[in-house]
Amino acid sequence: MMLSRLSLFLLLLVTISCGKSLPEISDVDLDSFSKDKNACGQYRTSVIQTLDSQKDKLLALDERQIVELLGSPDRNELYKRNQKFYYYYLKPSPECNSTTAPLRLAIRFNAMGLAKEVMLE
Repeated sequence: MMLSRLSLFLLLLVTISCGKSLPEISDVDLDSFSKDKNACGQYRTSVIQTLDSQKDKLLALDERQIVELLGSPDRNELYKRNQKFYYYYLKPSPECNSTTAPLRLAIRFNAMGLAKEVMLE
C-alpha cells in the first residue's frame, strides 16, 4: 500500500514538472498588454517591434498558456479542421473609432490546441 502511494506521488510529481513553463517576453509589460483591449489605449502600439522580435516564444504554447500570458484575445475565430485563431490588436481596432489601419498579432492553434503559427497581419 505504501509503495503504491509513493509511486502515485512520484508519477504526479513527474507529470507536473514536465509542463512547459511560460516564456518571458522581455521589455513588455504583460499586465498593461492584457488591459489594453483592442489597442485603444495605445500601449500595444508602443511594443510592436519588441513583440515582433520575440513572437516565436509563443510557439507550442497551448491556448490556456497564451491567455495566461497575453490575456483574453480581442477576437477569436474557429476554422476548418478544428483549428482556432486568436487575435490581439496591436494598433487600434475599428472599435476604437480609429482611422489608422489595424495591425494585429494572430496566433493559429492546431487541432491539439497548440500555437502552430504566430504572425503580425
